[in-house]
Amino acid sequence: MDEKYFRLGCDIGGTFTDFVLINDKTGEIKTGKCLTTPKDPSDAVEEGIRALEKSTPNFVEKLDEIIHGTTLVINSIIERKGAKTGLITTKGFRDVLEIGREIRYAPYDIFAEFPKPLVPRRFRLEVDERIRSDGTVIKPLDREEARSVVKKLIDMGVESIAVCLINSFENPVHEKIIEEIIKEEAPWISTSISYKVLPQIKEYERTSTTVTNAYVKPLTGRYLSKLSDRLSSIGFKGKLFIMLSSGGITSVETAAEFPVRIIESGPTAAVIAGQYYGKHFNISEMFCFDMGGTTAKSCLIQKGVAGVVPTFEVGRVQRFMKGSGLTIQVPVVDLMEIGAGGGSIAKVSKFGTLQVGPESSGADPGPICYGRGGTEPCVTDADLLLGYLDENYFLGGEMKLDKERAMRGVEEKIAKPLGVSFIQAIWGIHDLINETMAAAAKTHIAEKGGNPKIVTIAAFGGAGPVHTYGLAKKLEAPRIIVPPNAGVGSAMGFFTAPRAFDLVRSHKVSLNQVDFAEIEKLFKDMENEALKILKKESDIEIKFERSLDMRFVGQGSEVNIPAPQGDFTTFSKDLIRKLFDDVYEKLYGRTYPDSEVEFINFKVRASLPERLLKLPKIEKKKGQTLEDAIKGKRPAYSPVAKDFIPYTVYDRYKLFPDARFRGPAIVEERESTLVVGEDAHVRVDEFGFIWIEIKEV
Repeated sequence: MDEKYFRLGCDIGGTFTDFVLINDKTGEIKTGKCLTTPKDPSDAVEEGIRALEKSTPNFVEKLDEIIHGTTLVINSIIERKGAKTGLITTKGFRDVLEIGREIRYAPYDIFAEFPKPLVPRRFRLEVDERIRSDGTVIKPLDREEARSVVKKLIDMGVESIAVCLINSFENPVHEKIIEEIIKEEAPWISTSISYKVLPQIKEYERTSTTVTNAYVKPLTGRYLSKLSDRLSSIGFKGKLFIMLSSGGITSVETAAEFPVRIIESGPTAAVIAGQYYGKHFNISEMFCFDMGGTTAKSCLIQKGVAGVVPTFEVGRVQRFMKGSGLTIQVPVVDLMEIGAGGGSIAKVSKFGTLQVGPESSGADPGPICYGRGGTEPCVTDADLLLGYLDENYFLGGEMKLDKERAMRGVEEKIAKPLGVSFIQAIWGIHDLINETMAAAAKTHIAEKGGNPKIVTIAAFGGAGPVHTYGLAKKLEAPRIIVPPNAGVGSAMGFFTAPRAFDLVRSHKVSLNQVDFAEIEKLFKDMENEALKILKKESDIEIKFERSLDMRFVGQGSEVNIPAPQGDFTTFSKDLIRKLFDDVYEKLYGRTYPDSEVEFINFKVRASLPERLLKLPKIEKKKGQTLEDAIKGKRPAYSPVAKDFIPYTVYDRYKLFPDARFRGPAIVEERESTLVVGEDAHVRVDEFGFIWIEIKEV
């Protein structure tokens, strides 16, 4: 049997597909980047692997695992390219997708649009059955009626069926009957049954999540099987894992069954890398900032932990308006995403002012300077014209940028219509996108109880290091850290993520009336289910983390309480009550000891031991000096001097431990470029991380 000691991380973004290859024997890391191929993302995957083979011949047969993140699922929802889906629900609940929570996200806007449901009304059919909130059957399901409803949907040509009946999280007996009938009548049709997808209280969220799963399941299944076949055809015989939105990784089979869990698969990975670096360097408040070609993602990591939230929204009608999207109830890393990337388009708004983003030119045609037919000036064009990027060293020189064409585009589309100078136009584009990101970042940090003036910003993504200094100045953040291979930060994050899966069960019961033996059985059932999902190998220890969603009786929302380790039957009610009061008081400043509390959801996170990334150390060669790392000087724009001044350009691969220098400086590596101003003090540590202290001049 051949020894397998390589691992490959592959992240498909909106503009670029990133690769990181790790040799577990030597600790050596190799990276790659190529343009995403939107028509068939697996084209870019094969192209990137072929390119890596030039520097590491025949590594594919020695690959132990490939960890993959993709924006395919979220894009198919936003672009409405999923399957023709039908929904079977309880009589009277046909319109729950439209009614939602009956909240207007913009109460004073009479023209406020809401997202169209993924299943049109004619494909939403009812069955006359009813189960009480305690799980007892009031009205049994009529099998023949259910069969005729299934046949009707099949005749309408649906490819996928979602089943979501009222209170089925307490008793799924009727959903199981419908599932059987679908298998008998149309075994080829894809199904998503709510008791499997989300056995959790809250009717609208459960229906919306189950429907979303059904909508993207055929597409995801086809893509993952095509990707697996493609990888096999080039000689890959290892394991393929997919990144989950919650920050864990899972098998291809689980991702194909629950594609709703991988909606934020790509963006999550950089945050998981940031979390790992935060713990490694013991940084208490880290602001993870990942700016790619299409979007900028960020997350506040406190005490080495990125928060996970139980719900989020997809495909918002108003991109940054909470409440204007489809609600999905799955655990997801608490990310803030805004339409700001290298491909964000700059234009003159209808009010005659400069506007940058949220529309993006994507990978095809891309910014003007890519020379692929793009005609709209983008952030990357401005960065190139400001002198921050080298047209001959983009992607390590593999992609030549067209400076002349970018210059003409900005002149014609921005400078002339606005009546401003060329320099004002290009600096305006760069500065405005930084301002947009800073405003969003301040809000995100404040919501988490953080302080922007003490955070360390960790920069990732192809465009992150170019913009991180400008962002830090606007946030008044004192420090920036740029990891090695920052341009492929998401793909690096895959190696720091645990193989994990989250499960939840709703069971509403007050603390006074609860039977702890029943709760222990509930947890044990979930843990056994997790073992099947994680396909536990016999000698590997699985870690289970339990938690409880609790609230005061009569409240509308819950707080999550980490449950103590051990058998639930050994705990006292007083202990659980104290845990609830402590968390509630921390969140809201006070608690109500005389009011009764109740359990709503029981949650388990199961995880296999992490195969952690060992950070390789860099070494200083004999006689090596800082002069050896200097490529030369290049005129670039300084907002302090309000003019182009000489910036010293460094080759990141020639920097050594404890190398120190001052700004203005540009540090180039293949996948990204770091730009810092006059008041920056730069230091390189033993792992090759660049630390930037901003000290007022």
